[in-house]
Amino acid sequence: MVSILDTRVALDWSTIGDQAAAFITTEYASLDRGGAPITWPVTPYVGGNGRSVDVTTGLTYPLKAERARRNPKVSLSFSQPRGSRLVDPATFVIHGRATVRDADLRADSARYLAEVAAHLPEAFDSIPTVMLRRMAWYWARIRIEVTPVRVLWWRGGDLDQPPQLWEPQTLPTVAPSDPAPVGRGAGSWNTRAAADWRMRMRGALDRLGLPVLTSVTPDGWPLPLRVRNAEQIPGGFRMRPPAGIDIVDGPACLTFHTHGPAFESQDNACLGGALPQCR
Repeated sequence: MVSILDTRVALDWSTIGDQAAAFITTEYASLDRGGAPITWPVTPYVGGNGRSVDVTTGLTYPLKAERARRNPKVSLSFSQPRGSRLVDPATFVIHGRATVRDADLRADSARYLAEVAAHLPEAFDSIPTVMLRRMAWYWARIRIEVTPVRVLWWRGGDLDQPPQLWEPQTLPTVAPSDPAPVGRGAGSWNTRAAADWRMRMRGALDRLGLPVLTSVTPDGWPLPLRVRNAEQIPGGFRMRPPAGIDIVDGPACLTFHTHGPAFESQDNACLGGALPQCR
């Protein structure tokens, strides 16, 4: 997966965790039943023990959690530093094992509310109190704790240089996920046929910037990477990945997204496909 490593500067977890805590969004990648990656921007939070990076998903749209409960190999890409206030942000990818927490939804939701208020104060304060009280469906949260096992680190966000590799000295012990809910899920609420991808992606590069390309590594990890350049062609997209990375052909996902500096706005688009057809 990594062909060349930059080991000139020492890297430790405290540095990685501090930068992760400053980002407003991370590109969270998990694998569906067929092994295809699905990547979507979410807000990261440092775990209570300081050794994990956590994300959440709503109780009413739990697939991010269910995919992780089924296959705990997940990844977090930190490649959109807008609003982080970091002076020299790195671009980095965390491979981690997921622990899904939804046995105590009341506690998870209360924690999420406190974290949002602290991490995104301007966006949170802009919501009228009457609306906050009517958004229980949104605040009801499932937590996904991501314990890192490998980090690819592009210092200063320089994707023209090979990444530095960080791994823990000993593999961490990862707690199992809470038991899955019993019974059948509600299924998709959307019964319409999918729109033509060309129409959906028209203008995405100009509007949302360079995408995150997610492939799957030979050892089964989703690998979300901000590409160095991209162009839309008749059959898909042609892209150039970061230096020092070998991309494996197979199922893939393209994620476009942007947000305001205080998370007062956001715009996201996602496209599933396959490599090499989409590069």
